[in-house]
Amino acid sequence: MTVTDVAERLGVTTKTVVRWEKSGKVSRAKRDWRGWRVYEKDDFRKLKEFKETIIIA
Repeated sequence: MTVTDVAERLGVTTKTVVRWEKSGKVSRAKRDWRGWRVYEKDDFRKLKEFKETIIIA
């Protein structure tokens, strides 16, 4: 999945996902040959869990 796909599924902006990565709140995504972020299902699951902890807290 791309950062756009992940952001849409989480209900946040792409900038939010990138900000979480840069601040170290979530692990950085792998990159493809173009340098674009690529997320696996497990990466998405971790991002979703992180977002849920923000809402609860």
